[in-house]
Amino acid sequence: MKILVVEDDADQRDLIRETLDEHFGPDTVVPTACGREALAQSLDKFDIILTDFNLPDITGIDLLARILSRCDKPVIVVTGENVRQSATQAIRTGASDYLLKAGDYLTTIPLAVEKNIESYKIRQENRRLQEQQQQSAREIALKNQQLKDSLQQMERMAATDPLTGLYNRRHFTTCLQRCFEETQRYGQDLSCIMLDLDGYKHLNDELGHQFGDRILQITAKVITLNLRVMDIAARYGGDEFVVLLPHIGADTAVQAGQRVKDEFMAQMRNLLPSDVSMSMSMGVATVSVNHPSHAEQLVAYADDALYAAKRAGKNCIVDSTANTVGNTLCLLPL
Repeated sequence: MKILVVEDDADQRDLIRETLDEHFGPDTVVPTACGREALAQSLDKFDIILTDFNLPDITGIDLLARILSRCDKPVIVVTGENVRQSATQAIRTGASDYLLKAGDYLTTIPLAVEKNIESYKIRQENRRLQEQQQQSAREIALKNQQLKDSLQQMERMAATDPLTGLYNRRHFTTCLQRCFEETQRYGQDLSCIMLDLDGYKHLNDELGHQFGDRILQITAKVITLNLRVMDIAARYGGDEFVVLLPHIGADTAVQAGQRVKDEFMAQMRNLLPSDVSMSMSMGVATVSVNHPSHAEQLVAYADDALYAAKRAGKNCIVDSTANTVGNTLCLLPL
C-alpha cells in the first residue's frame, strides 16, 4: 500500500506517517509539505491520499479538486478546522472522508484509511460489474439485431424469386388470399393480371439461358416500375408473371397492363437483334366483373383470359369478358 500525506505542519506530518507506517508497514507513506509537492507526485500510484485543509500555497478545496481531476483515488481531508461548512464543501468537491485533528484522532486514521480503501474497491468492483453488464446488454442487443436481420433475410429469401426479385408463387398465394379477404370484407375491388412472354422459349434456346435470364429480369423491372407500391407482382413460373391490383377496376387494370406491355416492347426493341422478335400477352380478371367465389378462382379467370390472348394471336391484352386489346393505347370498353 502507498499513501500520500499532504501536511504543512512537520510534527503532525511525522505523527501521521509514523502511525500509518506502524499500522500498514514501513515505507507506506510518502509525506509532502504543500500542494506543489503533492501535485508533483504520480497520483495514480497511491492507494489513498490524506491532505490538510489549510496549506501555505493552495487552499484545501483547490488541491482536492486538482487531485481528483488527475486520479479517482479516495482522498481524506484531515484538518483542525472544525467548521461544518468546510466539511460540507470538501465532501461535495469529492472528498471521501473528513477527519478532525482533535483528541486521539491518530488512532482513527488507520481505520478511516482501511474503510475508505475498502469502499473504493467496492465502488470499483460495482463499476466494473456495471460496465460488464452494459457490455453484455450491448452484445445481446447486437445479437438480437443480427438474429432479426437474419430472420428478415430468410423471410425475404423464402418469399422472393432469386432471379427476378419478385415474390415467388408460394408467397403470392398468401398475398392473394389476404387481398381477396379484404375485398370481401370491405367491398373493394381487386384485379389480377396474368402475363406471358411470347416467343420466350425460342429465344431462350437460340440465344442461351443467360440471355433468357436477362429478359426475365428486365420484365420484372418493367413490371415493378409501372405499378403502385401497394400492388403485388410475382413470378408465377417460367416466363409467366402475375400481378394483383387492390382497389382497381377492370378498365384501370387494363391500362396498367398496357403500360407494362408498351414499356416491355420498347425495352425489347433496344435489346434484341433485328431478326429476333418478342412480345407480351396478358389476361385480366376483376372481382367486380367475374365475381369469383374464392381467391384462386380470380387467378383462374385471369389465366383463362391469358390463354384467350394467346389464341387471338398473342401480343395483346384480353380482359375477363373476352374483349381483346391490341398493342396500341386504344382500350376496348368492358
